Amino acid sequence: MPKMATKAADNVFYKARMEAAKWNDKLSSREGAAEVTGLDRTRIAYIELGTITPYPEEILILADCYNAPELCNHYCARMCPIGCQTVEPLEVKEIEAATLQLLSAIRNLPKITDELVDIVEDGRIDEDERESMESILSTLRQAANRIKALELVYEKCLRPHGEGQDGQ
Repeated sequence: MPKMATKAADNVFYKARMEAAKWNDKLSSREGAAEVTGLDRTRIAYIELGTITPYPEEILILADCYNAPELCNHYCARMCPIGCQTVEPLEVKEIEAATLQLLSAIRNLPKITDELVDIVEDGRIDEDERESMESILSTLRQAANRIKALELVYEKCLRPHGEGQDGQ
């Protein structure tokens, strides 16, 4: 059993590697992770310590090798300057919880569909319709985020441990 890295213990990339080490012992060390990922051991250390911001290509490699698609969302929602403004952080849950949250979010969609038609039928959004439109958009964003969360959980569950995107 590898000893816990104290400085990197709360880092999402470190946690993902340690989770992956449960099914691939090579990932229990940075040296082994460097061998599996093709990334430099020191670079992995800096990423896990939060000293550097990884490149998007490195995120894709780590997410694939660790079977941790949530790393892509983490990078986009919390590290990428554009993504920080446009991507909502998602939480990886059990597939049952993600499904129930999605079903709860889409339960209101038929109601807001009628409201949306009423608002836009004249081709413009009047000042007195603005608040309703903002509420509709909020509900739609919530449903979209729940869909993305379910996709993320499904993607994580879909691949057997250690099997990359290319089936290897």
